[in-house]
Amino acid sequence: MSDDKPGPFGLNRTRIFLLGMGALVLVITISMMMGGLGSYNALKEAANAAKEPTAEQLSGN
Repeated sequence: MSDDKPGPFGLNRTRIFLLGMGALVLVITISMMMGGLGSYNALKEAANAAKEPTAEQLSGN
C-alpha cells in the first residue's frame, strides 16, 4: 500500500556512473596539475643520473 518513491537525490545506475566519471576526471585533472607522467619520468631519470658520479667528482676537485 505504501509506495515509497526515492527522493530527488536517490542513487540509480545513471547517477552512480556519472559520479564515477566525475571522480575519474577529477583524478586526471589533479594528476595533470601535478605534472603528469612527463615530469615523473624526468624526475626518475634525474634521480638515476644523480647516483653516478660526474667527471668533476671523479677527478678529485
